[in-house]
Parts: sequence; structure tokens; C-alpha cells
Amino acid sequence: MSAYSELNDQELSALLKEGDHRAYTEIYNRFKAPLYIHAYNKLRNTEEAKDLVQELFVSLWNNRETLNLGSHLSSYLYTAVRNRVFRAISRLGLECNYISSIQDSVNNGTCITDYRARENQLQEMINREIDALPPKMREIFLLSRKNNHTHLEIAEKLGIAEPTVKKQVNNALKKLRVKFGMFAFLILLVLH
Repeated sequence: MSAYSELNDQELSALLKEGDHRAYTEIYNRFKAPLYIHAYNKLRNTEEAKDLVQELFVSLWNNRETLNLGSHLSSYLYTAVRNRVFRAISRLGLECNYISSIQDSVNNGTCITDYRARENQLQEMINREIDALPPKMREIFLLSRKNNHTHLEIAEKLGIAEPTVKKQVNNALKKLRVKFGMFAFLILLVLH
């Protein structure tokens, strides 16, 4: 059977069930555009409609052996698209409700600001630890991290070798890592 385009739905369904890739391709080519239009008319979202149709065809191929389509291939495909559209509308509705509730919380001032207080506390702790670094190391570290200077720029500015700058920055990071590693451990001990 070389002319798959001349086969009817029942013949294509039978070949699909046997795993015939060309029959699947013919089904895809025959139905993808009308199914997309059908989905788009309901969703009014190009990407959502494309994804929905693509997922349907993936599912069709993956479940080809267990489907009993017979001569009702088009009915099955349109029903499957309709059901997927309903699920998409339901999901989008839930997403919209969730986004709306978050927006209401922000607008009504009920947004939790605890994270800002924690962020400020953490920043204070970081600043204290940076202040505790040896003076030259602190200066190099601040030029690197706060002022975003390159190692070469810092070396030229301070009149020292670039490898020295790199080593000082790495040493500062190690010290801070050790301090905050211990800090995290202490928090775990206190909370548990």
C-alpha cells in the first residue's frame, strides 16, 4: 500500500495499531490542521492549541496497540481534542485563580514580609563577617565583589600582583564559607 492518502480511516487505524509509521504520518498530516483549528477556536491561544494537538498525537502513537478506533478515527480524535481543551481550560482557570489570589494578597498588603526581615538579618551577618576580614583582604574582596572590579584592575589600583589579588579573594571566600557553614550548622542545632 504505497498511497496512504487514499486509505480510509478504518484502514489507517488498522495499520496504526500494527505500528505502521507511514499510516501514523498520514493520520497526522490529515488531521493536525483541523484539530489545531478546533482547539484554537476554543482556547484562543496558539501555543496552547499546538501543544494540545501535539500531545494528542504523541498519546495516539504511544497507545496505538490498545485503542479500538475502527472507522471512528476522526470522532475519536475530535473527542480527544475536546476533552483536552476542557482540561486545559480547567487548568488555566486554576492558574488564573491562583495568580489572582496572589495579586489580591499583594494589593491588600497581606503579602508576607518575613523574608525581607530575614534577608536584612543575613545581609547584616555577611557585612559583619566581611568587616572581620584582615584589612587588606577586606579591601581586595570589596573591590572585587561590591565594586565589580577585575583582578587586573584591583592589582593595578593597589600596586600588587594579579595572582596576589586572586589568592586574597579566594582566601576571603574560604573564610566566609567556613563562617557561614558553621552558622548554618548552629541554626540547625537551635531549631531542632
